[in-house]
Amino acid sequence: MAAPEVHNDTDKRQYSLIEDGEVIGFAAYEVDGDEIRFVHTEVDPAHRGGGHASILVEHALDDVRSGSLRVVPQCSYVAAWIERHPDYQELTTR
Repeated sequence: MAAPEVHNDTDKRQYSLIEDGEVIGFAAYEVDGDEIRFVHTEVDPAHRGGGHASILVEHALDDVRSGSLRVVPQCSYVAAWIERHPDYQELTTR
């Protein structure tokens, strides 16, 4: 089994978590000006509990970090993830 990959699907406005060619999770977002609002994160129930949501959010935030958008974590999972990872908290305040 290959490691999951994360792709920014700009047409769907979501970061997609792909494993073995199948989308198993996503982090939906909206962009408004200089903000990216993460509004919903979901992982297929068959893949929950394996750290997939954390992989998804970390990759998505790393991608955002490479640009100039400020993160607004409206999704409770993304907000909690950022709270647990202090090195990502700067993304919410720039």
